[in-house]
Amino acid sequence: MPVPWLARRWLPPARARGRALRVPYRGLEQLATPRISSGTPATNWLLWIAWCLLCVAAARPLQWGPPEQPPRSARDLMLAVDLSGSMSEEDMVVGVQTVDRLTAAKAVIADFLERRAGDRIGLIVFGQRAYAMTPMTLDRASVRQQLDATVVGMVGRETAIGDAIGLAVKRLQDTPRGQRLLILLTDGVSNAGALTPDKAAELARDAGVRVHTIAFGSEAGAGGLFGFQMPGSEPAIDEAALRRVAETTGGRAFRARDTDELVGIYREIDRLEPVEQPGPSLRPRLERYPLPLAAACAALLLALWLRPRRRAEHAA
Repeated sequence: MPVPWLARRWLPPARARGRALRVPYRGLEQLATPRISSGTPATNWLLWIAWCLLCVAAARPLQWGPPEQPPRSARDLMLAVDLSGSMSEEDMVVGVQTVDRLTAAKAVIADFLERRAGDRIGLIVFGQRAYAMTPMTLDRASVRQQLDATVVGMVGRETAIGDAIGLAVKRLQDTPRGQRLLILLTDGVSNAGALTPDKAAELARDAGVRVHTIAFGSEAGAGGLFGFQMPGSEPAIDEAALRRVAETTGGRAFRARDTDELVGIYREIDRLEPVEQPGPSLRPRLERYPLPLAAACAALLLALWLRPRRRAEHAA
């Protein structure tokens, strides 16, 4: 802003350098010599004001509006996927190809993730132990990549359903209550871990985590040879325990005997009414540079209108 004042203070004043025209008559010399006009005091003040306003406009003044919190419809959910040894049983069909249970579950969950735009999703895998593969994130592609990288038995051959629920409760504790959701898929009976499914369900209920359980596996795998349970043998899928977990936490228990039923279950979960939660607080940024810019233009126009009139002097 002080550049014009410094230039006027320290630079030499402008002088006429020679003549614009050479004429043979002395009386026309005054017309041929340029003149520098400093202007009236009012014009000089207007020019100074215009310069200051231009500097203010170039600084791009901003004004912050009142904070706003636009609502967004989304949920925070955890996916818990069983990687125990029984998930390697090849009794599922994807397309026309017979695949193991884990491969079928990956295909269905990948389709489920594609429809979850806006949700924060985390992934837990469990076998003999439970591990968090991905934290809560909006990056669904990352969750899908981590799920694709899983293999049967990578966290043990047994099934720790209670530990998986407990880990999900811990991961969801920083999210607002009423928005905590766990979808647990398993094909076995809880036979490992520090927590029983019933105790983990009580912890989830107290933490406000709703658990939807999916018992996944064919009738032959669930009921023994030719679909009949052998006397004295344990069931392959503890549907009763999964049902108690869902009822305790306010969720629903599902049974998927093939890939088509699993697709239908995830679509039904997908249709659950999302919880309305506020988005991040935003403050709109209002640009205010047009005001000083318009004032500077007005000052310049007024200075041009008030500039001293130069009268031509004619030789007699």
